[in-house]
Amino acid sequence: MGMTFPAEHVASYYAATANPSPERPALEGTVDCDVCVVGAGFTGISAALHLAEQGIKVVVLEGARVGFGASGRNGGQIVNSYSRDMDVIEANHGVDTARALGDMAFEGNRIIRERVAHYGIDCDLKDGNLFAACNAKQLKGLREHKALWERFGHRELELLEDAAVKREVGSERYVGALVDHSGGHLHPLNLVLGQAAAVESLGEVIYERSPVTELVQGAPVELVTPRGRVRATRVVMAGNAYLDRLIPELAGKSMPCGTQIVTTAPLEASRARQLLPNDMAVEDCNYLLDYFRLTSDNRLLYGGGVNYGGQDPANIEAVIRPKLAKTFPDLSDVKIDYAWSGNFLMTLNRLPQFGVLGDNVYYAQGYSGHGVTCSHLAGRLIAEVMSGRDERFDAFAGLPHLPFPGGRMLRVPLSALGAWYYRTRDALGV
Repeated sequence: MGMTFPAEHVASYYAATANPSPERPALEGTVDCDVCVVGAGFTGISAALHLAEQGIKVVVLEGARVGFGASGRNGGQIVNSYSRDMDVIEANHGVDTARALGDMAFEGNRIIRERVAHYGIDCDLKDGNLFAACNAKQLKGLREHKALWERFGHRELELLEDAAVKREVGSERYVGALVDHSGGHLHPLNLVLGQAAAVESLGEVIYERSPVTELVQGAPVELVTPRGRVRATRVVMAGNAYLDRLIPELAGKSMPCGTQIVTTAPLEASRARQLLPNDMAVEDCNYLLDYFRLTSDNRLLYGGGVNYGGQDPANIEAVIRPKLAKTFPDLSDVKIDYAWSGNFLMTLNRLPQFGVLGDNVYYAQGYSGHGVTCSHLAGRLIAEVMSGRDERFDAFAGLPHLPFPGGRMLRVPLSALGAWYYRTRDALGV
């Protein structure tokens, strides 16, 4: 059985400022299609759009609303590469795998920009993001990070040291930063809504409030919802942290994690520019990182914290406000207009899980906090593998994924213990 979904988006800044979107019907009766996509977030909608552009008949099933999950609630940062970078991939999985994944590490960013331009999607797209170092060790890591990405052909980087970081961030917390001029930030819910409209413009159908309660593998695959069923030649499972235990083979190899975000009341334009003079998005280099940016109406959107297992904290503002105040002390009393939480899916090695069950149920998930760009890449790779070009999809599918030790009972406390260890290291600057 899949999980039960609420009928509407979480009460976030994004939902409050979403572009108009149609009420899509729930599936009723039986439908046949070439490909059924389960989940209308970035992965599913990206896959559906790539497939639709190839003339393949696609049906999308969404348990709640388009962009209900992480795709409509995240920090909105376009960050290149993966949660584990190419040096770690090379050390653990070899030169060939690192080269294959390295060649795709900056592609998700380009896909987003292509989609926004081609389909005229209004999603507050801005250029530039940076990684901020809180201590000398992290700054050394950024120098190495710059050299690594340049080795893989990514040149749009600029290292800022000491006082130069103030050019981009009006905070005393940071001793340096690495600017990625090709990165950026956007309104993620409007991005996924815009792409869903593009899928429908090509004649494909998206059903909302149609959670899949059963998946029967075979030829065709049958997907059962509360009031209907789909018979599909092939299936894309794109539920990510909201897939629950629909595919037991995957459940033990990943873990939902919750992250929290607040958005302030609108700031005076001059004050907003003091915080982020060039309107870039920021994430720090801590293991449990903080991330922030300005919205199009000059609010500070600030996120951080991880809840292993995906439970919501009782008071999100109480979790995030001290972090915001540490970065920007002048905003310690700022009014918070929105506070929300959402789940992302983490794997043990922090690399995405791609694969196929049987020969016709494909999946892509487990971006471990780097989902905005990698999910868009995943959609393209799924469309490629379904048209017989499997080399790039297989580079991800070949990554080994181990189950979390101790299964469902122990993975949350063990991960929390690991997070405590790294948080302590971050605090000590070691």
